Amino acid sequence: MSIAQSLLPEFDQEMAGTRKELERVPEGKFDWRPHPKSMLLGRLASHLAELPSWGQYALELTELDIAPPGAPAPGANNLGTRAEILALFDKCSAATRKAIASAADADWMVPWSLKKGGATIFTLPRIAVVRSMVMNHMIHHRAQLGVYLRLLDVPVPGMYGPTADER
Repeated sequence: MSIAQSLLPEFDQEMAGTRKELERVPEGKFDWRPHPKSMLLGRLASHLAELPSWGQYALELTELDIAPPGAPAPGANNLGTRAEILALFDKCSAATRKAIASAADADWMVPWSLKKGGATIFTLPRIAVVRSMVMNHMIHHRAQLGVYLRLLDVPVPGMYGPTADER
């Protein structure tokens, strides 16, 4: 079994769980946050929608500079509706799924670097980038979103089993 074949079921499960949670983001609350230091709900949901694209970047590029010298920094999405969030999430997750499915085993071991202003923040094999910076990072922010939903009294969907809202 190839690395891609072994990774796709996990990717599909995590994307399905993330989409379930994004489907519950309440309209009209995108400017809400639980604490002044917290992300706005809309920004957090937008970040979750764009996160899968990092898997595509990891598999198609060998580095990404989030603040390239002499060029404008790529903008963070700050979408305004649940429909826009779901559309971006679907687009990004489909593109990354395609990149994962077409990657040969040797592709996964290629070093990939995240840079800021030309300075390397880290270099890891692509497999580690997809697991940590895409899936684990997504799970982290999905947990944050689950807390936001709970505080807004929105039923929280189960990821790995039922929640108190589903019993």
